[in-house]
Amino acid sequence: MGLFFGIFVGFGIGVGSTLALMYSIYMGGYRKAVLESLATPQPSRFLKALEKARGLLASRSTAR
Repeated sequence: MGLFFGIFVGFGIGVGSTLALMYSIYMGGYRKAVLESLATPQPSRFLKALEKARGLLASRSTAR
């Protein structure tokens, strides 16, 4: 019984906490990307990433 409880607390809650942390980091980045896309003078970093994404999409569409 004690072994099961130890495994549950150590692994179950530990993995859950890790997933929650990763999700919050992901959502923070997503919010920042949305805010940058809506900004009036868009940051140069956002414009570079947008051009890179468009280039990747164009290369994938011509590869088909």
